Amino acid sequence: MGGIYVDISAAIWLVWVISWKAASFWRAPTTVEAPANRYRPHFASAVGGFLLTFGVVPWQFDKLWTAGPVLGWAMVALTAASLAFTWWARLAMGRLWNGGVSRTAEHCVIESGPFALVRHPIYTGMIAAVWAVAVLQARPLALLGAALFALGFTLKARLEERFLAEEFPGYEDYRRRVPMIVPVVI
Repeated sequence: MGGIYVDISAAIWLVWVISWKAASFWRAPTTVEAPANRYRPHFASAVGGFLLTFGVVPWQFDKLWTAGPVLGWAMVALTAASLAFTWWARLAMGRLWNGGVSRTAEHCVIESGPFALVRHPIYTGMIAAVWAVAVLQARPLALLGAALFALGFTLKARLEERFLAEEFPGYEDYRRRVPMIVPVVI
């Protein structure tokens, strides 16, 4: 990978992945679930993009730019802030969180906290954090990887949108008021 900024961002990601996996047991039982084969291709795109972003391929192209201290620390801060944003969303969801596309018995539409800014704040945070690493990597494959990662989670969010609209009558109103992934600054 190379570069202190990439290494620090990778360490932040590693802490996030471990903590996210540890918290995955904190969830309510699922009552209704969309078939996993409907979102597996989206997940595959995200995983492939993640691997490209982090340079986990046998070949690499030259860097397009070099991250100096200002850009480097800004992207490290963006990585940390973005993954903290995902945790804010995860805590706001509590036991309603599930890694798939599903509904629990207590499920409701959450409109507070990060969900007042975007409908899919976990995806927003992960996408921003991956783009931060891609900018630090400054390689064509890393940038392609970030785009694939964003595409995968955007497509999964659209699938979730359809599922939630079917499961929750009030979701359409929330959908009209709050952006899906990219917050709108007014």
